[in-house]
Amino acid sequence: MATTLRTYTFLDALQPQLASFIGKTAKGFLPLPGMSSLFVEIAPGIAINRVTDIALKSTRVVPAIQVVERAYGLLEVHDPDQGEVRQAGRAILEHLSVNEEDRLKPKVLTNQIIRAIEPYQAQLINRNSQGMMILPGQSLFILETEPAGYVAFAANEAEKAARVFLVSVTPFGAFGRLYMSGTEAEIDSAAQAAISAIEGISGKQAEKFQDK
Repeated sequence: MATTLRTYTFLDALQPQLASFIGKTAKGFLPLPGMSSLFVEIAPGIAINRVTDIALKSTRVVPAIQVVERAYGLLEVHDPDQGEVRQAGRAILEHLSVNEEDRLKPKVLTNQIIRAIEPYQAQLINRNSQGMMILPGQSLFILETEPAGYVAFAANEAEKAARVFLVSVTPFGAFGRLYMSGTEAEIDSAAQAAISAIEGISGKQAEKFQDK
């Protein structure tokens, strides 16, 4: 079965909240703020095991996230040295016999801002989040992408652009999901940065995006 490169995205410097969120939720080697990171998502999912093997044997990078689902597999690797992370990416691409341009171009499926969130809805979100708490009255930005792995890049760029709080990010599965909270003005800036980051990624158009 041919392997499809769904996500291939390089993060030059993990921002503090995203690095901390990965450290809290991942089961691998935990990254620190400022480290470079690479997210690779492929189909079928089982093939991600070989991809991880190639990356670790070729460089000094270490993995924080490896998700193996039937349909899709996701790998995150990181290192303080950008060169090591980029070399890991080159080794992965060579193994898959593809170029970076062969990745799928991401699509924004959901782009919502809920302003002045109500206390009860804030409580519901906080009960199901492993990140920062959203407080009543704050604005909430929700982003959903396909493929899923690109949402990590969007989260990182949004955190660079604004003083916001990372409530939740899910970079694996059928869709990637990001929840961020903050003041109305900061959320507007974060949303613009996140959407611009996704829209600026080149790649091949998928034949068919799944419906929600």
